[in-house]
Amino acid sequence: MSQTDPAISFRYLVHDVDAAVEFYGLLGCEVRMHPGPGFAQLALDGVAVNLNAVGGEGGASQQVAGETPMPGGWNRIQVRVDDLDARLASLADAGVEPVDGVVDGRGGRQALVRDPSGNLVELFQPHRD
Repeated sequence: MSQTDPAISFRYLVHDVDAAVEFYGLLGCEVRMHPGPGFAQLALDGVAVNLNAVGGEGGASQQVAGETPMPGGWNRIQVRVDDLDARLASLADAGVEPVDGVVDGRGGRQALVRDPSGNLVELFQPHRD
């Protein structure tokens, strides 16, 4: 994997960076850097996943407009999978269960799971024509 910075990245605040690294590894993410307990950068198909500890040093978890950023919420990343049922089975073996089962939609099937800090991740299997 190239060490150049990806053009697209996202950041999640987490309570435990090591637990989040383990969780996202189950989804196929690779560690690009993990310089200390408060930060790690992972990558999946050219997209960077930046994980910052709540209350850690640096700008990501500092107050903005009087509010402290926290994990959770409804914003989420979407990870495409070839076989949703197989991926859910492997996650269940690791103790990760879907939030509310599988949803069949117009574009495909999806299930939401939570990382160890409560951030949502959508697993999405597109319909095949």
